[in-house]
Amino acid sequence: LTFPLLSVTLLVSFGSSMLYGYNLAVVNSPAVHIKAFYNATWSRRYGHGLAPGPLTLLYSLTVSIFALGGLVGSLLVGVLVERYGRNGALSRSALLVLLAGGFMGFSRELGSPEMVIIGRSIMGLHSGICLSVVPLYLGEIAPKNLRGFLGLMPSIFICLGVFSAQVLGLPELLGKDRFWPHFLSVVVVPASLQLLLLHCFPESPRYLLIERNDICGATKALRRFLGTHDVRNVIKEMKEEQQSLSSMEMVSVWQLLWDRSVRWQTLSVAVVNAGMQLSGIDAIWFYTNTIFENAGIPVSQIPYTTVGTGAIEVVAGLIGCFTIEKLGRRPLIITGFCAMGICSAGITVSLLLQTSLPWMRYVAVACVVGIIAGFCMGPAGVPFLMTAELFMQSHRPAAYIVGGSLNWLCNFTIGFIFPFLQMSADAFCYLVFCGVCLLVALYVYLIIPETRNKTFMEISHIFA
Repeated sequence: LTFPLLSVTLLVSFGSSMLYGYNLAVVNSPAVHIKAFYNATWSRRYGHGLAPGPLTLLYSLTVSIFALGGLVGSLLVGVLVERYGRNGALSRSALLVLLAGGFMGFSRELGSPEMVIIGRSIMGLHSGICLSVVPLYLGEIAPKNLRGFLGLMPSIFICLGVFSAQVLGLPELLGKDRFWPHFLSVVVVPASLQLLLLHCFPESPRYLLIERNDICGATKALRRFLGTHDVRNVIKEMKEEQQSLSSMEMVSVWQLLWDRSVRWQTLSVAVVNAGMQLSGIDAIWFYTNTIFENAGIPVSQIPYTTVGTGAIEVVAGLIGCFTIEKLGRRPLIITGFCAMGICSAGITVSLLLQTSLPWMRYVAVACVVGIIAGFCMGPAGVPFLMTAELFMQSHRPAAYIVGGSLNWLCNFTIGFIFPFLQMSADAFCYLVFCGVCLLVALYVYLIIPETRNKTFMEISHIFA
């Protein structure tokens, strides 16, 4: 593990992946203040406030528009990484964060709820790009024995982003009414750092050699990342992959979906990415305070309970990162989904019994912690890592578009419908998440092979 390899991993994880986690949780604690701002603005404009139903709808749109932006961003990944490379796409995407931060930061001064919604959608666009490009970049620059460790580093920073939003959202910090626009726009700091420093690191060697046929550039990049002058074996492996793809151009999404030779890989990416969002984790992150309130936790204690869950998810992410190369991908992701499914059922049981057994509220909190910990140990990062590992260079960008699109579509669906699902099904809504988690765990157990410490060519032969 060389200094340049570790440095660029930390930089893109901090400047891109962390912002995704931050924006998942940032709308949780200031929800009351944002709704009050929407109501006050509506009263000034039209002479009357918003009814509870339309206000919930407008706030749900604010939460879920992030996912629609992410969907658009994921669809742009193929074009961006082919035209600008992996490093270049990440550098340019940081400009979107500066734009979004400006919209959200000045929204209250200008009395415009629309600016909050536009800023959230632009942040989603950035996250949609980076959520696919960061693991693609790290998966291509990492040696095969470090691919799991470096590939899960972004998931730790996603958890750190969620935790940062929970800490900054405390009433003693940025959780006050007058600070919520600054709370939303803090994202410009990590993005600015990435924009300044990322150009110091080389492009992906695999991109340079296989797609640009730049052997000299790929050799220099490998020597920088691997810290050794002798990179002939790695160059040889890349050339073999290039030769196997010599008669094949970069595959489009449509071609990928109709390619029988990668049908199981494509289905696996679709199942795991959709299952990751339909597991209910976004409902937990978007509406943590509401869930704890329904569980009977005193309102004054909710922000600190939320911060506690955030600290646990960071620890869980670290455990996953440092054990993936020993345990493998499959055990982590199966264990994670099973834990989430069991804890989702536990939330239903605890909420149903809390009226007769008041101590069940603490069981509900423990189940929320279990869902978050299970997610951060495996499902948070392994699907993106597996997308890089299951496909050859020609199919990889299209696979990230498919996986990313499903990821964001399901993210939007959960973010938008969960408040209404909770109102109609009450505690039983968590049983839906339980079923999804257990089905995905079963699919991974039956279908997806272990990819630890294997080259891309070897993984392709296993599926073949």
